[in-house]
Amino acid sequence: QVQLVESGGGLVQPGGSLTLSCAASGFPFGSYAMGWFRQAPGKEREGISCVSNFAYSTYYADAVKGRFTISRDNAKNMLYLRMNHLKPEDTGLYYCAADLGAPVTRLCQNPTPTTNWGQGTQVTVSS
Repeated sequence: QVQLVESGGGLVQPGGSLTLSCAASGFPFGSYAMGWFRQAPGKEREGISCVSNFAYSTYYADAVKGRFTISRDNAKNMLYLRMNHLKPEDTGLYYCAADLGAPVTRLCQNPTPTTNWGQGTQVTVSS
């Protein structure tokens, strides 16, 4: 059974940094593309960054390019998102996702019913 558990969210001031973590279990982590999505209040969930199974390919949404960095540790079954220069518009519930065989752009832009999801961790950027 696929399990994805996010952590690392919290309240941070504008301009600050956070690192989100996703602990994965129940599936061959190194075979899956992984991603981070967020859902802001009143908005649909959007893909912000995705990474291929061996991290050869990455995708970043325009809104986070140059500020966020996705990484993974296949030996530890962990996914990370380093978020720098945070803005109030980065506020939202951040989800970890896993998808077998999905190209990273497709995963981030158009997840399917077979995409697996965590429960989310809240990030609030406010002074």
